[in-house]
Amino acid sequence: MARPSKYESHVKPKLNKVEAWARDGLTDEQIAHNLGIGVATLYEYKNKYSEFTEALKRGKDDIDIEVENALLKRAMGYTYEEITRERDKDGNMVVTKRVTKEVLPDVTAQIFWLKNRRPAVWRDKRDIELDGGLEIVVKLPQGDTDADGEG
Repeated sequence: MARPSKYESHVKPKLNKVEAWARDGLTDEQIAHNLGIGVATLYEYKNKYSEFTEALKRGKDDIDIEVENALLKRAMGYTYEEITRERDKDGNMVVTKRVTKEVLPDVTAQIFWLKNRRPAVWRDKRDIELDGGLEIVVKLPQGDTDADGEG
């Protein structure tokens, strides 16, 4: 007789946690460990239970979008306001200085973005197709040589 599935007892009650763990960037292996199941079982549950798959997907989609937005922001450059606060004589925190700062566009982030978003144009390796034949001509130097090829 087969052992009962841990899905109903170990996984289904924790679908909100599964989504949060995925959003926090945990790997499938770490999520399986937190659920008390093996990685192979996690993959089995992903194939068998759509609600489990959706919880993982929702969590991962959210964080992926945040990272994409941060990468784009870094690639384009941005400005932000830095605010300095200090305590006044009454002990209250008051704004003493506001400075607008600029983060310049990051070339590495731009390259990464373009290579991934437009690989046909920006990837390092290019596939070039040639039509027709290829002729190789090897020209050897002329000179006096004896029978064994030495001069």
